[in-house]
Amino acid sequence: MNGIIGRKLGMTSIYDDKGNQVACTIIDTTSNVVTQVKSEDTDGYTALQVGYGDKSMKRVSKAMEGHFAKSGSAPKRKIAEFRDCTLDKKAGDTISVDEVFAEGDVVNAIGITKGKGFQGVVKRWNFRGVGDATHGQHNRLRAPGSVGAASTPSKVIKGMKMAGRTGGKRIKTKNLKVVRIFAEKNLLLVKGAVPGHKGSFVIIEK
Repeated sequence: MNGIIGRKLGMTSIYDDKGNQVACTIIDTTSNVVTQVKSEDTDGYTALQVGYGDKSMKRVSKAMEGHFAKSGSAPKRKIAEFRDCTLDKKAGDTISVDEVFAEGDVVNAIGITKGKGFQGVVKRWNFRGVGDATHGQHNRLRAPGSVGAASTPSKVIKGMKMAGRTGGKRIKTKNLKVVRIFAEKNLLLVKGAVPGHKGSFVIIEK
């Protein structure tokens, strides 16, 4: 599995060869550095550990400081492993976006969704309330409706859709298409939306 770490810069749109407007997410992939090469002999599996984004030395533990020193790279803010990677790299090497992806590739994007705090059922689960759907109250538009059962089993069933904390979860969005690669700027344009807010870290894998 090949992949790269990036930072979500935002969204834009481009036009394809047929003149269709395509919504895209812009991902910056600058400064991807191999921080460790794992092998069957030493670790029991093969993988490339990749770091992205420079980190202040004063925010790095002694253990991690030594880890990064072995690869000769500066401390990194985000680290990810790509198992069974086919790239021929050694510790300290940089990875450019065009070494991993080509236009037309189908990829998966992994990121942390936007945290929205404690939300009600309308925003969290798309309940529609009065006149449109079940789970509504006749006189309270945004209420969840009945959540309990009868005397048997006399409890709220686990997994009931109710109000609660929304977002802030690790999500993988599958089967996104790479529509443009700007190798000189290490920018990747992926068709569709990618989890996370602007400036958040994302992992792109294929």
